[in-house]
Amino acid sequence: MKGKSKARFMQGNAAMAEGAFAAGARFYAGYPITPSSEIAEISARRLPQLGGLYIQMEDEIGSMAAIIGASASGKKSFTATSGPGFSLMQENLGVAIMAEIPCVIINVQRSGPSTGLATKPAQGDFMQSRWGTHGDHGIIVISPSSVEDCYYLTIKAFNLAEKYRTPVVFLADEIIGHLQEKIVIDEIMPEDIVVRKAPSCEPKDYKPFEVGESGIAPLAHYGSDYILRLSGSTHDESGFPNSKPENADKFIRHYTDKIEKNKKDITIVRKYNMEDADYAIITFGCTTRSALEAVEILKEEGKKVGILQLVTLWPFADEEVMEVCNQVKGVVVPELNLGQLIGEVKRVNQNNIPIVGVNKVNSLSIHPNEIIDKIREVEKCQR
Repeated sequence: MKGKSKARFMQGNAAMAEGAFAAGARFYAGYPITPSSEIAEISARRLPQLGGLYIQMEDEIGSMAAIIGASASGKKSFTATSGPGFSLMQENLGVAIMAEIPCVIINVQRSGPSTGLATKPAQGDFMQSRWGTHGDHGIIVISPSSVEDCYYLTIKAFNLAEKYRTPVVFLADEIIGHLQEKIVIDEIMPEDIVVRKAPSCEPKDYKPFEVGESGIAPLAHYGSDYILRLSGSTHDESGFPNSKPENADKFIRHYTDKIEKNKKDITIVRKYNMEDADYAIITFGCTTRSALEAVEILKEEGKKVGILQLVTLWPFADEEVMEVCNQVKGVVVPELNLGQLIGEVKRVNQNNIPIVGVNKVNSLSIHPNEIIDKIREVEKCQR
């Protein structure tokens, strides 16, 4: 049943924070960093009002460790950072993956590498969000393109984290984080929120990593009647260290399989004007907005151009991208980096159609005309 709705004028970062609270998050640990600092500021004020807890940590390494501990203690937890801080979180992100701890990491991307241009936009963490921590593993990464996305997709990120016992990366960018626009907020009902599955067996029989028919083990929490053993080392179903080859193979495959086998449930894409499109723009995050404007301009010229927006970046939407590549004559991939998404698009390009990038790393956003120029370039390839 749908609850009441209200319209608000909000900033993207504020909407992410409010989305986290609506999802039931009651613990935040982080270290302020531009351009995500508003999330920390709002959490510091709002969480105590909600009966939650905010802790400013000494660094991002500790921040990631703290939200793992809070989640293992039964609290939905999250942090927010930007590129340099996200780099520092990678080792403990691996711990969360190994221990299968649900939590949400918001990364409001900025120009890099290193300190880079701290207040300027970029989309250079696309690959880092997938491969930043070492070892084989699966990960869920979601990217917003509007303030409304920042609210509702943050709730979605927590729901996926709880459902699949996994950290989820919320990969925003400076443009979306600092964008202010109207958002309609629906009252979130209890049935809209996912809570991790708790064990139903006797405490003496509980094994924190014993996967049942669902493929996801129930998760007890510290302080309950159940013993929860967590470790960054390879472990067995009971949480005890286990270095046997067959055990390592089983669990390392599990960290990937539980994501890949549920791609249809996890993957979100949006299609615009793709019904009869001759050409397509494949995009994510802030560049989606420029792509939408470019399509409107081209439509006035009588050109049939559509958009495939990747909301879920990882697991990658192979089938959806492949379908687009099989439909159109050429694809343009705009991104604020030197070409990270485009490599994945080319990987599933079975028909070998022209795929070109619009790549910008000078701290400015991609203008619709830059996308239009590339569409015309691809058109020339067909003549």
